[in-house]
Amino acid sequence: MVEFVGYGGGRGYPHDWLLWSAAGYAHLVMDTRGQGGGWRTGDTPDPDGSGGPQAPGFLTRGVLDRGTYYYRRLITDAVRAVETARALPFASDVLVSGISQGGGLALAAAGLTDVQGVIAGVPFLCDIRRAVTITDRAPYAEFAAFCRLNPSRAALALSTVDYVDGVHFAARITAPALVSAALMDLTCPPSTVFAAYNAIPGTKDMELYEWDGHDGGQGHFAARSVAFANALLR
Repeated sequence: MVEFVGYGGGRGYPHDWLLWSAAGYAHLVMDTRGQGGGWRTGDTPDPDGSGGPQAPGFLTRGVLDRGTYYYRRLITDAVRAVETARALPFASDVLVSGISQGGGLALAAAGLTDVQGVIAGVPFLCDIRRAVTITDRAPYAEFAAFCRLNPSRAALALSTVDYVDGVHFAARITAPALVSAALMDLTCPPSTVFAAYNAIPGTKDMELYEWDGHDGGQGHFAARSVAFANALLR
């Protein structure tokens, strides 16, 4: 299992990640470059000096050029993490998973590499054009703040985030997928999650949490995720 971390978090410590190892999986957690100052420590720097203005956070870092955009680099990291896992001698099957930003990265990695399954909980980076207009919660609020101060650059910034939108990666996924959405989620609104889910062409299942916000099912989704992975590999 290759797992990606939510927005602002780093890889933390081994005892932060016991679910998949307790379920019997070899578990690779990708540290998120430049993050880890929000809620779980990280140690991997982002050495790329992206030019241009940005709003505080990561969503608009380098957003005026898709070649230097932060999430272009981060998605590349996610693909390389899967390739690294697949190179291990015991890794006959590789799955990807994550929550929020991690869920968005899982969709991207599954669309760009060969995996046996993908688990994306309340994924970030989906239908971004819609998301930045319907919620005032971070991280999407960072984009609105950038455009408010740089209205002449809004169209260019939107074209850059289109380049990393999870809807496009979802359309390339061939592995079975488990996705969750929460109807009270103001951080990653459910309509944006469904945009990516509906784009997945193959076998897929949606876990919908009517009463949850961005916590997205909490332990209930964790248990469902393990059952989903076990069924794929049985």
